[in-house]
Amino acid sequence: MENDIVKLISRFLTLTEEESTAFVECIPIESFEKGTILLKEGQVSRESYFVIQGCVRKYYLIEGDERTTAFYIEDESVASLQSYKNRTPANHYFECVEDCRLAILSYDKEQELFQRVPKYESLCRMSMEEDFGAQQEALAKFMTSSPEQRYNNLLESRPDLLQRVPQYHLASYLGVKPESLSRIRKRISNK
Repeated sequence: MENDIVKLISRFLTLTEEESTAFVECIPIESFEKGTILLKEGQVSRESYFVIQGCVRKYYLIEGDERTTAFYIEDESVASLQSYKNRTPANHYFECVEDCRLAILSYDKEQELFQRVPKYESLCRMSMEEDFGAQQEALAKFMTSSPEQRYNNLLESRPDLLQRVPQYHLASYLGVKPESLSRIRKRISNK
């Protein structure tokens, strides 16, 4: 009964046959086409995701402009925690930037898994703490960096995004206009 979700969870937890069955029953894996909106502003998030393949971006719509704040790729969780946990409307969007295969976990199935596989709750807590720490560091680095430094940080920490994500999304993520990103890239390539 080995499937992708069992392989994934088995990297972190040793599972019994019964626990493996619980994950297969509670976490389906689905494919989504590039451009699919997983969550819209104003919707209550009923699911969280884990990227098996592809890229998802998080963005806000501010005065008609899309402002990208995150990209999620393989082996990363995608969740609108405030909306998901508190059952409140989201203030952002999740969009598939590439064709994606995602593991999907609904709030109700998550609660069921915590009952059926108690050690899963500890794994989720540790994962959330790790993600939160990384996001704190990324935000601090973003806030204290110039646009050129942000681009250099992106080159060092996530060079794969440069090939996978359209330039206008990268510009938005870096907090600049596309033409400014072009100038930054040109300056860096001339050095």
